Amino acid sequence: MNLLDIRARNWSQICLEATAPDLDRLLGAPLPSTAVLGSVSSYFVHRFGFSESCRVVAFTGDNPASLAGMRLHQGDMAVSLGTSDTVFLWLQEPRPALEGHVFCNPVELQAYMALLCFKNGSLTRERVRNQCAAGSWEAFSDALKETPLGNNGNIGFYFDTMEITPPAVGVHRFDSNDREVSQWSPEVEIRALVEGQFLSRRLHAERLGYSIGKTKVLATGGASANQQILQVLSDVFNAPVYTIDLSDSTCLGSAYRALHGLVADSGVSFLDVVKKAPEPQLVCTPHPTAQQVRPLEPSGTRPPLQVIRRNCPQQLQL
Repeated sequence: MNLLDIRARNWSQICLEATAPDLDRLLGAPLPSTAVLGSVSSYFVHRFGFSESCRVVAFTGDNPASLAGMRLHQGDMAVSLGTSDTVFLWLQEPRPALEGHVFCNPVELQAYMALLCFKNGSLTRERVRNQCAAGSWEAFSDALKETPLGNNGNIGFYFDTMEITPPAVGVHRFDSNDREVSQWSPEVEIRALVEGQFLSRRLHAERLGYSIGKTKVLATGGASANQQILQVLSDVFNAPVYTIDLSDSTCLGSAYRALHGLVADSGVSFLDVVKKAPEPQLVCTPHPTAQQVRPLEPSGTRPPLQVIRRNCPQQLQL
C-alpha cells in the first residue's frame, strides 16, 4: 500500500489509520527529494574512506531515479523498448487510475511522474518478426516502410502473455469494418503489431494525464535502434522522437539527484545541474499527415483511440 497523499505531499491520514496505530510517528514526515538529511555515518568514513563532509540526500525509488537520469522536461515522455516496454511521463496534473502508477516527481517539487509497464514488448515484436519477416529486422523494417500510416484501418492487439496494462491475453485482429479476422498478410501484420502497441501506450498515458502537444519522446532500450519502429512511435504520438544512450539511467539519475540536493537550497534547478550533460539525439519527426490519419471505416471518421475502446474485448478495457 502507498501511504502517501501525492497531492498534499504528506501521509494520508485515512491510510495511516487503516494500517497501524501511531504509524505516522514511526515513519516521520515525508521530505522533498532535494532534502539533505545530514552527514554520512562515521562508519563509512572509517571503513570505506568517505569524506567527513560527505552529505546524504533523501533517497528515491529506481523508477523515479530513471526519470532523473533521462532528464525529462515538463510534458516529456520516455519509452523504454525492451523485453517489457515501460513508459515514463512528466505530468503537471495527474489523473491517478487503477492502471499504472503515479508518483511525486523526483526532481520538481510541484510536478508528478507516471509509470506504465507493458509485458508484451520486444519479445512479441521478435515473435512476429520471426513469423512474418523470416527472422530479419531488415525485412521487418521494410514492411513498415511499405505499408501506409493507419494500416488501411487494420489494427491488432498482441498479448502473447498475460499483459499488465491492461490485464488481457491473446491476439485480436480487426479489419476496417470492425470485423475480427484470423490473419493478414505479413506486411499488414507487422504494421498492425507496432501501431497497436504504440496506440495502447498513448491511450493509457492519456488516461493518466498525458496530453499530446509540444512535447518530445525519448526512446531507449534495444528496439530504439530500429529507425522504422521509432518512426511509427513518432507518428502515433505526433511528436519528435529522440534517442538517449544510457546503460543505467537509475544510477546516473541518483548521482544527478545527489548533486542537485547539494545546491538546491541556493535556488539552482535540476535542469541547471544537468545542462552540460550530453543531449538526446533527434532521430525522426512525425509524418506531415500523421495527425490526420484515421483507421478507415465506411464513414471515415473513427479516431485511433476510439478504435481501441470500441474493438477491444471487454477484458481489454479494464
